[in-house]
Amino acid sequence: MNRDALDRATAGLDPPFAVVDLGAFDANAADLLRRAGSTALRLASKSVRCRALQRRALDAGFRGQLCFTLPEALWLAGHGFDDLVVAYPTADRAALRELAEGPHRGAIAVMADSREHLDLVAACGGARVCLDVDAGWWPARGRIRIGVKRSPVRTPEQAAALAADAVARPGIEVVGLMSYEAHIAGVGDAGRGPRGAAIRAIQRASARELTARRAAVVAAVRAVAELQFVNGGGTGSVERTAAEPAVTEVAAGSGLYGPTLFDAYRAFAPRPAALFALPVVRKPSAATATVLGGGYLASGAAGADRLPRPVLPAGLRLDRLEGAGEVQTPVLGPAARALALGDRVWFRHAKAGELCERFASLHLVRDDRIVDEVPTYRGEGQAFL
Repeated sequence: MNRDALDRATAGLDPPFAVVDLGAFDANAADLLRRAGSTALRLASKSVRCRALQRRALDAGFRGQLCFTLPEALWLAGHGFDDLVVAYPTADRAALRELAEGPHRGAIAVMADSREHLDLVAACGGARVCLDVDAGWWPARGRIRIGVKRSPVRTPEQAAALAADAVARPGIEVVGLMSYEAHIAGVGDAGRGPRGAAIRAIQRASARELTARRAAVVAAVRAVAELQFVNGGGTGSVERTAAEPAVTEVAAGSGLYGPTLFDAYRAFAPRPAALFALPVVRKPSAATATVLGGGYLASGAAGADRLPRPVLPAGLRLDRLEGAGEVQTPVLGPAARALALGDRVWFRHAKAGELCERFASLHLVRDDRIVDEVPTYRGEGQAFL
């Protein structure tokens, strides 16, 4: 990140605003594709939330998108995107009916992990369905459970039974299977000391168990339904998941923007591509500068790692007592002394696409100039979650 180049490129803008460095974005896309090798990469739309940049990633070699809601998938299909998988189950009856009765049924698959999901989909007219299977690690005969709380379907027998239930229903076609190892793909392994060592050990053990179980699940489901894809992984596990013979595609998206949560991995280092600038509006003391806004907290378990991070000028930090605030954010450190009213401070978000819920557009920067301004989902009047 070059502060002088960013400041020159955006000299005509008044902050707050957000930028995406196209050089970094394209380099991150190329690196993700390299890490996936011959395995397809499906773009996680929630991590981008900007149609122009989603199209850019697809043009670079990503294949299809993993959406976060059915209304989002229907909207994207209406703009010409296809091969859309909704990563999370829906209870939106109106959207399911629109899918069943409209022109985009063949472009979208919805998620199901229970008979109740199938009942709802069938009652609304049917759909192409992807089955979601738990990817967590359950050592000590299940007395310890590591991983996010997603699907209740875990074993090959459970998956095959759900697939058989699905294919027996008129209007439902099983086209895919998904199992997302969030505790591997979304938890950084670069920490030092006992905690870092424990994370790496857990991830290795979980990956060994999941590789065998996922293969057995896929085989059991393929005996019932002709799967078009098997999806797994995320930005933090691309190489590991892509190496599994049973997996046909890996999901990724956060690595394109390179948010701060992805600084904590040993296998890769995305370039920070998405940043936002806030103006200094107070100098409460010589050693403190206060910027406007900044309370753009990332989702997940509350902690300091979910806060945006001031990165330019170098040498700034948040105030532990105030953090990042709704209307103001104090920054401290040696660099704060040189900041004056109207100066800008550059931040990185902890997560990727959530930043786009705060800005109507992204200014696309190459070197020291703005080459385009493109709307985010918010800028197009869309708020899907």
